[in-house]
Amino acid sequence: MLVSLIFILSTVLAACGGKENSEAGNGNGGSGKASETKELTFMYRGGTDEQKAYTEVVKKFEEDHPGVKVKMVVTAADQYATKLKAAITGNKVPDVFYFESGDLKAYVNSGILKNLTPYLNYSEDINLDNIWKYGVDLYRYDGEMAGQGDIYGMPKDVGPFALGYNKTMFEKEGIPLPDNDVPMTWDEFIEVNKKLTKDTDGDGKVDQYGTGFNVNWALQAFVWSNGADWIDETKTKVTIDDPKFAEALQFFADMQNVHKITPSAEDAQTLDTYQRWMKGELAFFPVGPWDMSTYEGLPFEYDLMPYPAGSTGKPATWTGSLGIGVSEKTKYPEEAVALVNYLTASKEGMEMLVNAKVQIPNLIDMAEEWAADTSTKPANKQEFLDIVGDYGRVLPGHYTYNAEWYNLFFTDIQPVIDGKMTAEEYVKQQQPKMQKLLDRAIEQEQKSKKK
Repeated sequence: MLVSLIFILSTVLAACGGKENSEAGNGNGGSGKASETKELTFMYRGGTDEQKAYTEVVKKFEEDHPGVKVKMVVTAADQYATKLKAAITGNKVPDVFYFESGDLKAYVNSGILKNLTPYLNYSEDINLDNIWKYGVDLYRYDGEMAGQGDIYGMPKDVGPFALGYNKTMFEKEGIPLPDNDVPMTWDEFIEVNKKLTKDTDGDGKVDQYGTGFNVNWALQAFVWSNGADWIDETKTKVTIDDPKFAEALQFFADMQNVHKITPSAEDAQTLDTYQRWMKGELAFFPVGPWDMSTYEGLPFEYDLMPYPAGSTGKPATWTGSLGIGVSEKTKYPEEAVALVNYLTASKEGMEMLVNAKVQIPNLIDMAEEWAADTSTKPANKQEFLDIVGDYGRVLPGHYTYNAEWYNLFFTDIQPVIDGKMTAEEYVKQQQPKMQKLLDRAIEQEQKSKKK
């Protein structure tokens, strides 16, 4: 009887211990049988280098989380928003997916995004204090105002839109390099550009220009540094009819039409400004972290500098970001959140993405060490960090329920850029149209809260 009792007791204890060890050994943040395979769908977008990098990171995630498999669905950047919205409409939301910060309110109010706060609060692997506050706050929402409250996504990255310059061109022309810390004034910027805009082969045609800015992505730097904006502090009034706004827009247009330091629309049809920069025919051109892998092969040396400053005396630019969120309806929330955290906040995942030169580190301590290494291009990587931590801003459309009002501004702007309409005329014409769309967005937001 004693032998039998010992045998039965040992069998029970072994069974209990086996079950406990099995669950603890899953390593995927969830419970269940070790043999169960949990499949997550991850929908994202990106170029060749980014796709390669994310494939490797996801592979490493699967190795570190036995029993979890990730099906990756990638689309081209210009098709992503359409395909994601089609998936949402068809009730086939991916478990984990990229989303624009401007869609945060709509997706939360519609029950598409899962609140990540409870999972983050109990995760010992996540230190929000070591992640750029700007990036985390982009995905906070308290039901009234974006930027505060619970977290409904983690920043895939922060994308500071810095200003680059052709260092080789400066040195060839014997012009002092831009200061890393003190921004040029607008007048100084024009004068340097004039010196660098020239006919280099003597055929009577300009083939080297100072700048080649796209108004959609570069005008913000000039407007903000001049003390103006698209929207007021309450996020309810369009403010482009401010004289300081018109002054900045006119300065931007005058670079092409008055100072002749940037290619005309006709010149750009032959060779666009990006291609000119890649060939070494532009002195200044915006640079994002996503460009670093491509710019490794430039036929010249480049570096970063502050944007020229308007009446405020301070540089300004925007910092983009994409969020990675979790579907409210995912079958495996703990595993889905674990994937998000691995892609956005883990040292292992972040090192792989940064080494692929597709982004700057999300982790502040890692970013500071990365920027201090001036042996890798660009040498002044600190400028990226200064933008994120100091003078970078979110694009105006982020603050509102949708960005239709903001996008309208750029729809009919070409006559101003070509010098056929003044900036003052344009802003007076567009302000009421944009205000009407903003009012509609505010109304749609109020209705969505009542659902």
